[in-house]
Amino acid sequence: MRFTKMHGIGNDYVYIDAMQGVEIDLPRAARLVSDRHFAIGSDGLIAVCAPTRADADVRMRMFNADGSQGEMCGNGIRCVAKFAVDRGIAAANPLRVETGRGVLAVAWSRGADGRVAQATVEMAAPILAHGRIPARIDGVAADARVVAHAVDLARWGGEEWWSAAKVEPHLTLVSMGNPHLILCCEDPAKVPLESVGPRIERDAWFPARINVHFVRYGPRPDEAVMRTWERGSGITLACGTGASAVCVAGVLLGRGARVLRAQLPGGPLLLEWPADDAGVRMTGPATEVFEGEVDLDALAGALAEHGAIHA
Repeated sequence: MRFTKMHGIGNDYVYIDAMQGVEIDLPRAARLVSDRHFAIGSDGLIAVCAPTRADADVRMRMFNADGSQGEMCGNGIRCVAKFAVDRGIAAANPLRVETGRGVLAVAWSRGADGRVAQATVEMAAPILAHGRIPARIDGVAADARVVAHAVDLARWGGEEWWSAAKVEPHLTLVSMGNPHLILCCEDPAKVPLESVGPRIERDAWFPARINVHFVRYGPRPDEAVMRTWERGSGITLACGTGASAVCVAGVLLGRGARVLRAQLPGGPLLLEWPADDAGVRMTGPATEVFEGEVDLDALAGALAEHGAIHA
């Protein structure tokens, strides 16, 4: 399998050209290549495919590190635009990318080397209805918004993990085509994401699992700092749909501005949510790391030999 390693502020994926179709098992390939110790290392795999809709230029299929398929990836879609334009697959600007959230427009610009360096994604309007997140929280109506909803944090572990980070006992839910949970706190760096993240991701309240974000808004209204646990991938350096959800949540909570610079561990993203009925606009870089070729069967054998979890 020929591949290209790319990332958007550290949210890295293995990309393949699947415009002529693929004969490999994509979920299996995602599990194999994602191992960071014995394989390429990534948050998952993204296939750039021929579109199934007449109003799209390319199609994006995104798989998490555990092989599960995701609806969308905000950092990934910027790299899809770079992959397609730099390789001559498509040249439209904005590029129309078919995703699990529909067809999204990606406006791109070139760097000094003539290759795509940055992109702005029209992420579509957020979904706020409880039942469409989807979530199943007791006592909450399907069409209700879940904003600053009280929660007993002991639900996700009784060792008082929330104390050091001063996590507030209220959650907000936003879907950007994939589900996100936002918890406000004073210091996201002090949250033990490696243990708390999987508990929240797989809580019975969330039938499709959920992405989890710990956020500190401020000190200015156009600033936020966040850390992420992504369903199916774990701790990641960045999450574009998550940053978009954090922008929306900040407005709903009265703690953030409609134009927000979100600082993620991998770097900053610029988010804009101009009105309640508008889509979210996300701007950030797209970076290519290297190209290569991998024998998936040989990799599977090596991972099995080392007892790697994704084998």
